[in-house]
Amino acid sequence: MALDPASSGYVAASNLQDLTDASLPIFNVEKVQLQFSLSSDFVAAQAANNVLVLALSTGRILRIDLDSPADIDDIDLPKKSSEVGLIRRMFLDPSASHLIVTTTLGENYYLHTQSRQPKPLSRLKGVNIESIAWNPSLPTASTREILVGASDGNIYEVYIEPSTEFYRREEKYLKTVYKSSDGPVTGLWADLIAGKPDLRRVLVASQSMLLHFVGRIGRHGHEGGGSIFTKLFETETPTTHQVPRVPTLVPSGLTLSPDPPDTSSYDGVDAERSFAWLSSEGVFYGKLFASSAVTNLGSKVYNEAKTFFKTQIPASENANGRRRAKQDPIAGIALTQWHILSLVEGRIVAVNKLDERIMYDQVVLEAGQSALGLVADQKKNTYWLFTTQEIFEIVVNDEDRDVWKIMLKSQQFDAALQYARSPAQRDAVATASGDYLISKGQYLEAAGVYGKSSKPFEQVALTFIDHGEQDALRKYLLTKLSTYKKSSAMQRVMVASWLVEIFMSKLNTLDDTITTKAELSENTNTAGTKDKLSVIRTDFQDFVTKYKSDLDRKTTYDIISSHGREEELLFYATTVNDYNYVLSYWVQRERWSESLSVLKKQTDPSIFYKYSSVLMAHAAMELVDIMMRQSNLDARKLIPALLNYNKDARESINQNQAIRYLLFVINQLHSTDAAVHNTLISIYASHTSHDEAALLSYLESQSLQQEQSYDADFALRLCIQYNRVQSCVHIYSSMGQYLQAVELALKHNEIDLASIVADRPESNPALRKKLWLAVAKKVIAQDSGIKTAIDFLKRCELLRIEDLIPFFPDFVIIDDFKEEICSALEDYSRHIDALKKEMDESAATAESIKTDIKALDQRYAIVEPGEKCYVCRLPLLSRQFFVFPCQHAFHSDCLGKKVMDQSGMSKSRRIRELQGEINRGISTGAKRERMVRELDGLVAQA
Repeated sequence: MALDPASSGYVAASNLQDLTDASLPIFNVEKVQLQFSLSSDFVAAQAANNVLVLALSTGRILRIDLDSPADIDDIDLPKKSSEVGLIRRMFLDPSASHLIVTTTLGENYYLHTQSRQPKPLSRLKGVNIESIAWNPSLPTASTREILVGASDGNIYEVYIEPSTEFYRREEKYLKTVYKSSDGPVTGLWADLIAGKPDLRRVLVASQSMLLHFVGRIGRHGHEGGGSIFTKLFETETPTTHQVPRVPTLVPSGLTLSPDPPDTSSYDGVDAERSFAWLSSEGVFYGKLFASSAVTNLGSKVYNEAKTFFKTQIPASENANGRRRAKQDPIAGIALTQWHILSLVEGRIVAVNKLDERIMYDQVVLEAGQSALGLVADQKKNTYWLFTTQEIFEIVVNDEDRDVWKIMLKSQQFDAALQYARSPAQRDAVATASGDYLISKGQYLEAAGVYGKSSKPFEQVALTFIDHGEQDALRKYLLTKLSTYKKSSAMQRVMVASWLVEIFMSKLNTLDDTITTKAELSENTNTAGTKDKLSVIRTDFQDFVTKYKSDLDRKTTYDIISSHGREEELLFYATTVNDYNYVLSYWVQRERWSESLSVLKKQTDPSIFYKYSSVLMAHAAMELVDIMMRQSNLDARKLIPALLNYNKDARESINQNQAIRYLLFVINQLHSTDAAVHNTLISIYASHTSHDEAALLSYLESQSLQQEQSYDADFALRLCIQYNRVQSCVHIYSSMGQYLQAVELALKHNEIDLASIVADRPESNPALRKKLWLAVAKKVIAQDSGIKTAIDFLKRCELLRIEDLIPFFPDFVIIDDFKEEICSALEDYSRHIDALKKEMDESAATAESIKTDIKALDQRYAIVEPGEKCYVCRLPLLSRQFFVFPCQHAFHSDCLGKKVMDQSGMSKSRRIRELQGEINRGISTGAKRERMVRELDGLVAQA
């Protein structure tokens, strides 16, 4: 049974056979149904970039784009077959842009993809072409520099550029660059070396030799100016792989694997391809390493290559179903990504390149059918078998499905994991890889692999424990924890807690090693142990940061505390934002600076409320500095801590931190909380200093506010309790109780203070005089001399000497204040004279008014006969009118309307009522006269 990392239950482990994909066969040969009739046999065929090119025995060439198979290009050679011979071979570049056709009589033609007219290659006339190495950059406009292998062993370099000019040759140049001593050149390949644009690799295949050239090519002033491969062949010695020569010609050829399926564009540099060379022995194949290190590159390629002997292919069966005694030759080969396709006597045999297992062996051709060959489309990864009358497509489905198993069997675990698809496959790879690493003693590496497998958790853990591999166990648990889903809460918590225990044990072990400096291995010293300790501590911190949600707080605190790891304990508490724990830890140990360092990083008000009392008692200034940077604190909740601090504080008022913080809250944060203000007054009043300046300053600042924030009764009681006279007097005054304020000031002989208060009720002269009399009485009673009392009299203009006389003692001699009495009598005399003068002036004014009234009875105005009303412009004498001294005249009703327009609503309504009654004539006699006088008065007032 195995613990499934993706669930919380258990599943049975699987073997490799159970993990085989139950899907379609990898290979399947399908006959292509032609949509046209054949008038003759096929004699040659090619496929590239989803384009099929078929040559008929009549000299016709059919070009079919498989993306639009209905559109077929039907092309004829310029001359009849009887003149140039039958088409023998065709060569199509991977982009399907360039086609070279060679005939049995040595005639060669070039056909561009955008042309329907083959052009003769006059320079190549008489050359029997056996192979072509296309330019690695795959140009489409021209072929650029290509290599042509001939049946006589010569290799030519040619540059073909299509031309519409009749007299111009297609070949820009032709040059023989190499001569093979092994007969026909059956295969050619040229590619670039990664990162070295001036380097080329060329493979040359013949009957019994495979040559590997790599070197620098020549350059000319312009493209097509001359041969570039001559320098390579002249200066470089090839690496050779040779097989024994046979007296007769046997099928031979060179083929390359197609482009990887995920290659979307061609950048001129090949991905790491495979090659296969068909020889008399079988198939020699391997990887074409694309390393830029060209030294011994050919040797490396050949050393890594393998030979699949033709004897490994079972002989064909005869009509009786028995195997033939004679081994059938391999007629042709093609490479897929992972397999070698071989054509053997009408059979298609697919051999896996990794383990040389035969994956497919199927008879395709009937007896007597002649095959033209196997062709691979390097761009589209399609594979074709052509006969003289039929076309077969070898369909490849999911050919890398079993690659992971082969890699796994050969212990190539990284590669196996790369090609494993399903979780079960990856799990099988991880399990096998872990077992292998354990057998080699590589426990740390095994831990990482086991963590991603479903191998039983307890089995793996016990393996590491039995071998004493705590580091490997830690790595395994970390890897395993990362694979559990969030829903597997129990497993995550248990594994995470175990990891905490392992980390703590490791840290303690390293600390003990550093401390004792004993029993260190030869390769370990104290400095190295310290470095390792630092690494483990960092790993623990990273673990806690990443998996803090999987750790139970109480359990983790208990584990770390049991090992006495203070630094790790505090780091964990900080990481999980348990600042209460961190603060409590430092406070219990009376480490105030550490406590404040933690507190200054907090924004949660509850933490400040909880620890303010103890911190105010031991680090008041620093705490207040921190609290003043926090704008979200409720000062009311800090009052107990401030009062507790103040109880034992011995600092001056200016140094008192409780006062400092409260003033900050009031002045900077503009707090109006009565509790805050009352607390400040309480601290001011109860302070041991006798100086009331600070308290008075605060009270005076509050007097300037629209509304006082403190409780006046509470403040007054405190000030009386602590004998703060000036403050009491100020509070009484702010309450409007001036009499009590003066009495309190006089009670404590504060004459000047009482005088200031006595002057405050300016709007109440009677009260002000009363207050001053109380002050004067106190001054006279102090026996400071009659002269002093008389001087004091001058401070208030409301007091007279007669007001003070009752306060003087009975034995006072009048001579002491004779001058003041005389001065007072003189003031009275002057006042009486002023009153008499005012009375005389009033009598004269009254007489003048009487004279004016009499003169009014005799006043008149002259109205001319044609005078008009200034409102209606009608004759004035037509009805009742008014004439003013300024000679303006109005009809009474016109004037009334004008007056009503400019008067208020009530006066207008009364004027209207009076006019109505007078005009109706209802009232007569004295009543009517009164109404007329009232109306005249209202109009005159307006």
